[in-house]
Amino acid sequence: MAKRRRFSAEFKREAVELTRRPQASVSQVAQELGVNANVLSRWRRELAKPGKSSTAGWPR
Repeated sequence: MAKRRRFSAEFKREAVELTRRPQASVSQVAQELGVNANVLSRWRRELAKPGKSSTAGWPR
């Protein structure tokens, strides 16, 4: 069984920023980065939560 991968808060922030480019889709960015699109979507939701201006709860 494969080990769960851990991503830094910086990687997550940068991945979310890539999805905000014009003409970029979550699935396209996820494929380019080698992560599951559902995971990237969750990171976007977590970062968009009201009062959450940073990724303080994410591992470093």
